[in-house]
Amino acid sequence: MATFTPGQLHIERHALTATDVSYNLYLDYKLSEDPKLGKGMLFTLHGSIEGKDLNEPFFLPKDEAYNFASNVTKIAEKYGVPKALSSIGSSHKHYDLMFEDVRAQLNMKPGDPVKPELFE
Repeated sequence: MATFTPGQLHIERHALTATDVSYNLYLDYKLSEDPKLGKGMLFTLHGSIEGKDLNEPFFLPKDEAYNFASNVTKIAEKYGVPKALSSIGSSHKHYDLMFEDVRAQLNMKPGDPVKPELFE
């Protein structure tokens, strides 16, 4: 189950088998400014995975903010979600809504320059 409201994505999953994983996660985000990296988004992934609480903030500058799902996946794996299940963004509709909100808040447009090293 997933829900989206501007500024927050909520994803909840209940284990169906002994090898499955349960989580209840909230991904909050807001505009922020880093002194070195400039304008971007401050994300906070919080909630629980398999009953273990987590609260992981991370900042992404404007030209990397679209890649928030990668950070969420890495954090999920860090807290014990197996790689085979760590693509928490299975509800693309909700991620798409969040992505569009992030783009609008950062005033991102097609053709905006990005750092080439992001693609290495």
